[in-house]
Order: sequence, then structure tokens, then C-alpha cells
Amino acid sequence: MMTELVVVTGMSGSGKSIALHALEDAGYFCVDNLPPELLEPFIVLEDRRSERKLAIAIDARSGESLPQLPLLLHGLQDKGLTLRLLFLDASDHTLVRRFSETRRRHPLSQHDERDSQHALMQAIAREREWLADLRERSHVIDTSYLRPSQLLATVKALIALPATQLTLVFESFAFKRGVTLDADYMFDVRMLPNPHYEPQLRPLTGRDQPVIEFLDAQPEVQRMREQIAGFLRSWLPALARDHRNYVTVAIGCTGGQHRSVYLVEKLAAQFGAEWQTLRRHRELDAAHQG
Repeated sequence: MMTELVVVTGMSGSGKSIALHALEDAGYFCVDNLPPELLEPFIVLEDRRSERKLAIAIDARSGESLPQLPLLLHGLQDKGLTLRLLFLDASDHTLVRRFSETRRRHPLSQHDERDSQHALMQAIAREREWLADLRERSHVIDTSYLRPSQLLATVKALIALPATQLTLVFESFAFKRGVTLDADYMFDVRMLPNPHYEPQLRPLTGRDQPVIEFLDAQPEVQRMREQIAGFLRSWLPALARDHRNYVTVAIGCTGGQHRSVYLVEKLAAQFGAEWQTLRRHRELDAAHQG
């Protein structure tokens, strides 16, 4: 059997088509909306024809056959398949806005007419329930605040690393814009000394040397960094033994500019010698590409 498959799933309107475009750009043969019952026959057929990498999108459009998918994927892994599960998510508010802007019907809509907001919220809630088990097994990417170019870059960075090793994803975010949905572990660092109140540091970020020197000198910041690092050192081996592909550690401060960015950079550098690491800065990356 072929050695690598990426399964893209997630909420309708969360950006799965963009993720598939990123995988196509990376050399994957992509299939959208494959029924779960055809997954194993399709993989066997492709394995006989070529050694190309496959990416398949499966979501709520599969309807009543969707509950079969977790068991099917588990069976494929037992046969030696290297599997990556990517689950794209977004806040309910974001999904409602996207459907309203595009005037598309939600695939679980029960009405012929264009969805009212109430009907749309009901469909989204039903879809979340259907996909809950898959989400639990997957690496979640929160697209609520991601531009298409950011999502493309995120997916390409994730699949560029070997799938056989656990990857640590460190992510900074701003609580004032809402919590991130894709964290396995989330740390609130808003109680730490804030460079925002230093006029010369306010326009800078946690990647700039004056801010780094300011936070390096704060005992509370260093204690927080060591406590987060200690937690991760204690539990990462167990997570790796559990065959996790990705673990996302989100760190939030008020504006997502100074403290959370600093800690993400420090922790990614600290763990990079032993683990595969990626770093994302939700607010800074959005501003850079804006």
C-alpha cells in the first residue's frame, strides 16, 4: 500500500478548496468529495498505478456514510499507510458571514430556498456534531482570521515536514480578536509585563531586539516560559507515542504583538533542537500580508 495520504476535512465554508489547491501545488493528486466507502478501493487502485501522493477531501457532503470514515482510516493505518488528517474550522460567526457573502446554500440545509440565518446556524450546529469525532482525531487549522494566502502557506508548511515525526506548532494570537480554535494547549499570558506601555516599544513586536531585551529581563516572563516548557517536556513523549502528527500550542496576549510573539519565538527555538517545530503569529502574519 502507498505510504502517504492527506485527508482534508472540516466545516463547510472553512476553506477546504484552498487547502486542496495548496496540496496540488505541493505535488499531491487531489480528489474532492470522495465518498468514504470508496476510499480504500481508490487508494488500492492508485497504489497499483503510481507512487504519487494523494490528498482527499471528505466532509459532511458524504451524508450518512460519514461515520464510517474514522474506522476506515484506522484500518488503513494498521496496513502501513502514513496518514495526515487536516481539519479546517472557523467560528460560527465567520461561517455565517462567508455563506451570506457568497449566497451559497449550506450542504446540510433542509430548505429549498436560500438559508435564513436561523436555518444556517442550525445546519452549522448539525455539521459540527457530525464531524466531532473527525475533529478530535485531526490537526485543526482555524481559518477564522486567515487570508487565503495565509492558509495556503500554513498547509504547505505543515505537509513539507516528515509525517512520521511529531511536529510542534507554536502560535501567537490576540485575545481581543477572539481565541484560536485550533489549539491543543492554550496559555494566557496577559498577566505578564506589557511592552505596550513603554512608548519606545509600543510600535515594535516580540521579534524586535528591544522588546526581546525588555522581556528577557522580566522574572515573571521567564518563569512563565519555563513552566510552559516544563509542561511540554513532560508530555510530548507520551503524545508522540500516541502517534500524534501535530501538537498546537497557542499563546495569547491582549494584542498578539509583544508577549505572545516573544514566547512563541523563544519556545520554538528552545524545542527546535529536539522536535520539528513551526511558528505562526496570527495577528502579525495577517498584518504582514494585509
